[in-house]
Amino acid sequence: MARVGQGTAVPGGQLADSVSVGVLEKAFSRALVDEVIDACGRREQRVRALPARVMAYFCLGLALWSDGSYEDVLGMVSSGLVWAQGGDGPPQMASKVALFKARVRLGPEPLEMLFRRGAVPIGKPDWDDCFLGGRRLLAIDGTTMDVPDTTANDEHFGRAGVSKGERSAFPLARLVAVAECGTHAILDAEIGPYTTSEVGLSKGLVDRFTPGSLVIADRGFYGYDLWVRAAATGADLLWRVKKNLKPVFVEDLGDGSWLGEIRRGGRAGRKANPVRVRVIDYNVDNGTPDDAGDGDDNSDGGFRLITTVLDPADIDAGDLAAAYWQRWEIETVFDELKTHQRGARGVLRSKSPDLVHQELWAMLCCHYAIRLMMADVEVNGGRDPDRVSFVAALRIARDTAQQGGFSP
Repeated sequence: MARVGQGTAVPGGQLADSVSVGVLEKAFSRALVDEVIDACGRREQRVRALPARVMAYFCLGLALWSDGSYEDVLGMVSSGLVWAQGGDGPPQMASKVALFKARVRLGPEPLEMLFRRGAVPIGKPDWDDCFLGGRRLLAIDGTTMDVPDTTANDEHFGRAGVSKGERSAFPLARLVAVAECGTHAILDAEIGPYTTSEVGLSKGLVDRFTPGSLVIADRGFYGYDLWVRAAATGADLLWRVKKNLKPVFVEDLGDGSWLGEIRRGGRAGRKANPVRVRVIDYNVDNGTPDDAGDGDDNSDGGFRLITTVLDPADIDAGDLAAAYWQRWEIETVFDELKTHQRGARGVLRSKSPDLVHQELWAMLCCHYAIRLMMADVEVNGGRDPDRVSFVAALRIARDTAQQGGFSP
C-alpha cells in the first residue's frame, strides 16, 4: 500500500509526466461533488467534522486504497487535500466509528450521481479501436462481486447456487457495465442483486444508449424485446446470437452478409411487424469447441452476429466481424476493477446493501479517473491508452492523490 511521500518511477516517464493534478479531482471536481451533494439533499445543516464533500472524496479514497483501513485512507486523502476555510478542517483525528456513521449519512446516491455525471466518453476518432464507421465502439457485459456475509447482504443480494444444493460462500452483487473498447473507460453501469439477471439489469442501461455508438454484446444478452428496446435509442448494435436464431431470409448483400427479419416468439409475434437485421455468419478455426469462452458449442467454428448497420457500404461485414472481438476489452476492464484495483481484498468491505452500492459506485468513479489519466498518454505521449499498464497507472494515481493533488 502506498505511503505518504512515496514515489513510483515509470520507465520512459510518459505516464508519470502526464499527471499534473490529483486524478480523482481531475475527473470529479470539487464543484461537481458539491453539485451532486446538493442535488441528493446531503448538504449538512450544521457544521460537522466530516462534511459530505469530505466523505465523498473519502469514499473515492477507499476505492483507490481498497486494502487500507479507514484511518489510513483518511490520512492518505487528507495529506493531498488543501481543505477549504471554515467547516472543512483537517479530519485526521476522526475515529473509525465517526467515519462509518458519516458514510451512512452520505449514502450511495451521491456516488452514483457523481459517476453518472462525470463519466463521459474519452476516446477520439483517430485513436485505435475507438471508432468504426464513424461510431464509437462500446461493449456491454456483466460480472459479480463478493460482498460480506451478513444477514442484510444475504437477504438483499442473494447467492449463487453450487453443487449438491449448497450455496456460494458469499452473497454476490451483480454489475452490468458499458465500456469504451478503445480506452477501457466505463461510461455507464447498473448495480443490483445477484438474483436479478444480467438481461434484467441491462434494461435500464440500454435505454441510455445514444446515437453515434456501436454497442457490442455477446450471445447472452440477445432477446427480441431487449434488442428492439436498444435499437429504439438510435444506437447501432452488433450482437452475437445463438445459432438456433434463424432470421427469415430477405436479401443477399454480396459481402458475405444478408438481410433477415426477426420476430417476437409466440402467437403475438406472428401478428407483429418483423424487425429487419443484417446477419453476418463466419467461421473461426482455432481447434477449440468454445472459442468465445461463453458456453456456446463452436465445434464447427461458426459464429452468427446480427447488427442494425444494414448497408454494407457503411461498414463491411469483415470489419464488423473483426470489431466483434473488441467485446473482449470489457473483460479486461473487469479484471482491472476486480483483480488490481480491488487488490488482495477479495470481498468488499461494506456490510449493508446501501454501503455496498456506495462502495461499488466509488470503485467505478475511481476506475474512470485512472482511465482518464491514462488517456492523457495518447494526447501527450502518443501511446495507445488501452496498452498502457493499468497497474502502473494505479500506483501513480495513489501517489498523486496524497501529494498535493487536490486544491480548494
